[in-house]
Amino acid sequence: MKSIGPDQRKRLRWRPAPTFITCALTVSCIVQAQESPLGATIATKDTAKGIPACISCHGAQGEGNAAAGFPRLAGAGAPYLEAQLDAFANGQRKSTVMQPFAKIMSSEGRMAVAEYFSRMPPPADARPENSSSAVPSDTGAWLATRGRWEQGLPACTQCHGPGGSGVGAAFPPLAGQPASYISAQLHAWQKGMRPPGPLALMPVIASKLSEADIKAVSNYYAAEPTTGNVKSVREPRR
Repeated sequence: MKSIGPDQRKRLRWRPAPTFITCALTVSCIVQAQESPLGATIATKDTAKGIPACISCHGAQGEGNAAAGFPRLAGAGAPYLEAQLDAFANGQRKSTVMQPFAKIMSSEGRMAVAEYFSRMPPPADARPENSSSAVPSDTGAWLATRGRWEQGLPACTQCHGPGGSGVGAAFPPLAGQPASYISAQLHAWQKGMRPPGPLALMPVIASKLSEADIKAVSNYYAAEPTTGNVKSVREPRR
């Protein structure tokens, strides 16, 4: 057996493990994205590429625009927001407004602006939560908190969390979103105009909703309080 000299042992002893290097680089990239001014620039200023400030449509605090049907971005998880921008950029998700901007935005820009809005607090509560008192005649509250199991329709809260607060990276917050936006997305899933998402759940769920159902559940979540929204934790890219 060949012996190892003192110098070789020293080099081996101080050689960092590959896993440690990967983790360190990942953490460094995340910290840089969080501290980078790029996200704030895209969100609040017109860029040289011709992308208008996000807040011009989504509100100065990322609160959304109910009248125009633009969604709330404040407090939504960064991985979810970035995934939606990626879907607009590659054409998986259709929007005459968002697609052109997402396409010319760099991947770094999409990541940075997603981080920016994820750290903004959601808007103030619209009203106290009262989902525990849902009755069948209150269609919006009933669908949101109980579902309609005779049709195989689960409650929205089973994926999107209590009060529509959002769960993890895949299920965004619904509370406080404009009713017109929620309605438009449910119609998009009905028409196959939006990617199916985790386990292809949403096209199936949307197909079982009537126009009255969509209106009721959209109005319900538009009035839900936003306190306690769960922010998604970014996982290292693989």
